[in-house]
Amino acid sequence: MAAVPELDPRTQDDLKAEALARIPVHNPEWTNYNESDPGVTLVELFAFLTESLVYRANQIPERSRRKFLSLLGVPLSPASSAQGLVQIANEKGALQTTTLGAGLEVRAGQVPFRTEAGLDVLPVEARVYVKQPLDDPPQQVVDYYKQLYASYQGNKPPLNDLRLYEAVPLDTAAPVALADTVDGSVWIALLLRASDAADPSLLDARRRDARQALAGKTLSLGIVPSIDEPTATLTPTGLVRPGSDSTLAYSLPVGGALPSDPSQRLPQYRPLDAVSTANPLLDPAVVQLSLPQDANAFALWTNLDPLESGVGDFPPTLEDSKLADRLLTWVRAQVPAGSAAKLCWAGINATAVSQRAHVAGEVLPPANGEPDQKVTLSRTPVIPDSVRLLVTTVTGAEEWTLTDDLLAAGPEVPAPKPADPPGSPPPPAAPSKVFVLDQAAGVITFGDGARGARPPAGAILRVSYDYGAGDAGNVAAGAIAQAPALPAGMKVSNPVRTWGGAEAESVPEGEKQAARYLQHRDRLVSVADFESIVWRTPGVELGRVDVLPAFNPELQPTEPGDAPGAVTVMVVPRSDPAHPDSPEPDAAFLDAICSYLDPRRLVTTDLYLRGPNYRGITISVGIDIVAGESEAVVREAVRTELLRFLAPVDPTLPPWFEDVPVSIDSPYVHEERGWPLGKSVVGLELQAVASRVPGVRFVRPVQIAEGASAADPIEFRGLDLPRVIGLSVAIGEPATVAAPTQPTQTVVPVPVVPENC
Repeated sequence: MAAVPELDPRTQDDLKAEALARIPVHNPEWTNYNESDPGVTLVELFAFLTESLVYRANQIPERSRRKFLSLLGVPLSPASSAQGLVQIANEKGALQTTTLGAGLEVRAGQVPFRTEAGLDVLPVEARVYVKQPLDDPPQQVVDYYKQLYASYQGNKPPLNDLRLYEAVPLDTAAPVALADTVDGSVWIALLLRASDAADPSLLDARRRDARQALAGKTLSLGIVPSIDEPTATLTPTGLVRPGSDSTLAYSLPVGGALPSDPSQRLPQYRPLDAVSTANPLLDPAVVQLSLPQDANAFALWTNLDPLESGVGDFPPTLEDSKLADRLLTWVRAQVPAGSAAKLCWAGINATAVSQRAHVAGEVLPPANGEPDQKVTLSRTPVIPDSVRLLVTTVTGAEEWTLTDDLLAAGPEVPAPKPADPPGSPPPPAAPSKVFVLDQAAGVITFGDGARGARPPAGAILRVSYDYGAGDAGNVAAGAIAQAPALPAGMKVSNPVRTWGGAEAESVPEGEKQAARYLQHRDRLVSVADFESIVWRTPGVELGRVDVLPAFNPELQPTEPGDAPGAVTVMVVPRSDPAHPDSPEPDAAFLDAICSYLDPRRLVTTDLYLRGPNYRGITISVGIDIVAGESEAVVREAVRTELLRFLAPVDPTLPPWFEDVPVSIDSPYVHEERGWPLGKSVVGLELQAVASRVPGVRFVRPVQIAEGASAADPIEFRGLDLPRVIGLSVAIGEPATVAAPTQPTQTVVPVPVVPENC
């Protein structure tokens, strides 16, 4: 970020030293310069006062530049608040459902969040399982279970098709593809709390009380999907994402006695009505499930045979007998056949949160009755939808509303048009008691009387609003752990990290974009428009943007220019903890960009947002070093330079708003912020890069390969970028290039049903 220019950089000490140096010239009789001299004391005092004036003068450029941008109509991108999911657990409270309203404050240290919706906090625990198949079980295990189920009759699968599985918890560290499970389902076990099951003699009574507490309530189920290869497409009809037509179906077991006929002993499930904030297979969402009114609907099967437990469509068996004793019922979430959905977390008593703090009834300076009055809020950045402004006069209090343009506001005093007949009522006018808000600066502006009303002189202005903390709201999983207003016995936590928080655009950043903004006027037309606007997307940290006009990545093979009406934007995050050397965008990253671009694009443009298509390459380099140089240091320097040269994002480049030269030598238009699209990897070029490293005397021919076969050059097309999966730097002859071998997966025999001694 560019530094704010200083009109005068002198400090108090500088001013004092300069004044004392002038004494012999202007007053040679003054010879005592010690601090005990009264004159020196006066010099120090005025140096201090002058430093304060200099400081205030140095702030003028920042305010002036911000005002110039405002006059030009170039808005600075405001800060965005982080979003997330939290889970509220009733661990030791009363055995009853507690309803919490929206707006509950929870905190991650000093960072406040507020819940977006109310929920029923059910007094139960939950464990989430999937039926994970044993891909290659030992033959002795297969034979054992075939013999065990030899008497298993009815319309069950033949023994030759017996598929062994184990019930594994759904873990955020290891996302599960539902298509790879036995039944494409997620199983949520609703359990009696451990504190309620402490006394075995009261277990049945506690289970009845818990089921009664569930009856007629709403189960808030939070679900977080995992998408390895997210894509987003903006067609003329709107946003299209793969799998958007699939969703989860939710059901509850129908308990009671199973029929005695073996062919009829199949589990039955009743569907649950579901209302979701989003598609849980594509985005983090909270699904509200309406539970049955009858407490008996939560009972399980009373005559289930031990061999039937967990078989077929029956819920998985809980191996822990203590958990099995606490089981109340199961909730099944099933994905349609053929869906490629992946989930990384699911849990009950969940609700969405946004990072915001609330200011209630802030008193602003009283109205002066003048046109275009401005008042400034004490906290920023302001969340626009949360602002409530009350104007109190002698006749009472009235709420004024927020508008996005005062030019569209009505006049303060409605008047008939000159063409209207005399005595006719004035025509209906647009609302006049409105105001506009500068979200980043926290400035409220009223009308001038002709366009928007002026608050009467002396009116009391009170405002309530929420404000955010920018990227400070992006906290890790488990960071949200405080909720002062929660009832006793409850606690809050966030199972996954929050996302979407971003700082407001600074004045230097806005200045860099002023000329471009005046050209594109916030509309996506040319390649330069796409680049400029995508870079300004709030809530994401972009490391690279490439725009490929007339290119459709879904048509292969194709080159830019082959698909009129289509524009592909390839984005690369500035950092990715999961893939530090080859950052990949996730679904939330692309969704934020899609939401920002959708209202700014031409409706006739098909816009494709993609991450890079990484192709793994292996490199082997042999070097001779200058005598006296350290082999280890030079070898590591060569390795670092080659990785930097092939990196998709160059970390040494300045921030995006700084000037970066644009290359037009290739058929692709892009900023040189990493390995260019469409450029081949050539061994001679890598040899030249290695030879420029200090301490290298000679570089032997470089060997490169993709997969198991050596190739030079390696051609790249479309969205292809290199990913270095193997790099060998040797002193002397290079090692033979070869693709890294993948470790073989050994199946560890795991008993499907544990044996109890």
